[in-house]
Amino acid sequence: MRLSHVGHLGVKELRSLLRDPMMLVLILYSFTIAIYSAATVMPETLQQAPIAIVDEDHSPLAGRIIDGFRPPYFQPPELISQLEMDSRMDAGRDTFALDIPPNFQRDLLAQRQPTLQLNVDATRMTQAFAGAGYIQSIVLTEVNKFAASHQLTPLASPVALDLRARFNPELNRIWFGSVMEVINQVTLLSIILAGAALLREREHGTVEHLLVMPITPAEIMLSKVWSTGVVVLVASAFSLTVVVESILQVPVQGSLALFLAGTALHLFATTALGIFLGTVARSMPQFGLLLMLVLLPLSVLSGSISPRESMPLGVQEIMLAAPNTHYVMLAQAILYRDAGLSVVWPQFVSLALIGTLLFFLSLTRFRKTLATLA
Repeated sequence: MRLSHVGHLGVKELRSLLRDPMMLVLILYSFTIAIYSAATVMPETLQQAPIAIVDEDHSPLAGRIIDGFRPPYFQPPELISQLEMDSRMDAGRDTFALDIPPNFQRDLLAQRQPTLQLNVDATRMTQAFAGAGYIQSIVLTEVNKFAASHQLTPLASPVALDLRARFNPELNRIWFGSVMEVINQVTLLSIILAGAALLREREHGTVEHLLVMPITPAEIMLSKVWSTGVVVLVASAFSLTVVVESILQVPVQGSLALFLAGTALHLFATTALGIFLGTVARSMPQFGLLLMLVLLPLSVLSGSISPRESMPLGVQEIMLAAPNTHYVMLAQAILYRDAGLSVVWPQFVSLALIGTLLFFLSLTRFRKTLATLA
């Protein structure tokens, strides 16, 4: 194998990419607008949730509770009757409906421990899960203030928690969403570009030209791996420094060089996977269908969307065979917790082993594909 052949073929791939405007637009969009939009719409905090309140008490305490629901977490609450509560929720007009019963303030002053009813539209999952906790906290705060003003014992939890948030003290959703979206785009673009490069050769008929040249399948494949890897690596570095750090003002704690080294190993694995999918698919539409079957579980189960610890143990073990699982672990440790090589070396080794295995599997498949064309 000659490195000069690999270099010249890689330059050919870069020139071919430059002549493909749609791919260039996809790369630009994926590492700029997609990162910004994904970071700013992360649904982990409540935002303008619609709430309706049935006030059957009409007491000062009920008024304080109603006034406690304010933007940006909630829309101004609508006062409705009890008969309207179910119909409005059935129509999807309210996510939350709070019923303050009659004599609520009187029973509280008599220390009878009255209860409130909260109806939640659980089809709006992101708002429902977070919103119920917000409402409980707001109601408990207003009730405790009212009780303290009347020299009553406040309603307190039996355990007091002293919360200390590390690595993201502001609990800012943008800090998590932006970095994880960069990681997802690295995986997405590397697989798409590598597989599309191979299919483009087949559709344009240039594979037959390569077969009559004094080059080996390994040289062809390595050229596609390094050219695709360089493009995605440069784009990810640009996105992390310009979009994430400068525009979104997300502080990146760890070493950018160490992260890019891990990204290079990850790209070695994912570009090989993209070439493998390109040998399986016979056309771009088939390649697109394969991408949906592969990218969706890789993205959802890698830990970039939800923590791996919340997944079944079997799924966690299976996903250790996927390169982006180790990449997510590596990226979170470096960029969030300022981890060094002494901490993330197991992920580096895993990416190297998985990448090597995927490369040789793809090379074997690629050789068989070329043999059928010869």
